[in-house]
Amino acid sequence: MTTRDRILSVAIDLLATSPDGDISTRAVCAAASISAPVLYRQFGDKEGLLAAVVDRGFDTYLATKRERHPGADPVQDIRDGWDSHVAFALANRNLYRLMNSPAMRTPPASAAESQQILTRELELAARQGKLRVSPALAAEMIMSANVGVALMLVSRPAMFRDPDLSRRVRDAVHTSVFIPEVMRPPHTHGTPGDRPPGASAESAPTAAARLGALLRRSPPTTLTSAETVLLDEWLGRVANAPDPGIDPVPVPDPAPGG
Repeated sequence: MTTRDRILSVAIDLLATSPDGDISTRAVCAAASISAPVLYRQFGDKEGLLAAVVDRGFDTYLATKRERHPGADPVQDIRDGWDSHVAFALANRNLYRLMNSPAMRTPPASAAESQQILTRELELAARQGKLRVSPALAAEMIMSANVGVALMLVSRPAMFRDPDLSRRVRDAVHTSVFIPEVMRPPHTHGTPGDRPPGASAESAPTAAARLGALLRRSPPTTLTSAETVLLDEWLGRVANAPDPGIDPVPVPDPAPGG
């Protein structure tokens, strides 16, 4: 193990047991049996050390996602991905909070990779006609809700005690992202290119999301590059327009005196 790896391993262990979710460079140096100049040569400063810890955390989180092969049902893959995300957060509370801290100067590249993996799964769902919105918007909706729930569960467990909270939020977000037919238990037949058996006629946003995903996979040769970009933009606008099939979320009346 290199000196850098040993320092990182020690820092991650100290972070996991820290009562306040913070670590000091002095404690890291003592546990790794090194002097402060050695740590600073490796990482520059404490911020550099924490950034390296975050990178290691994302690498650990993404390891299984990078190796996983997509199943026949991308919706189930995305549902499982939400659950594994929350499970990782609960198993690595301080690390997860640091990984999603707005105080980090530069967001790690692995954070963007996580969203790219989700977007690829949503592209497949769109090609199967299962999305209400574009894959890009669906990824933003799912990722922000997933991270938000996980952060609340690890940061304020006394306030968020419902054991089904993550599932409830997941299903609520997925209802806004996927067409109703795919929210039922996954089908046991059909090919990845098929729409769900018995699915109703597509709405315009769903059809636009599906066509956009198909064209991104196989760009039309009859259009110029500029025309292809413009078509993708138009389809994205249609896909992300309010779907009349989705009931708006009711806004509660303000409390008296509010």
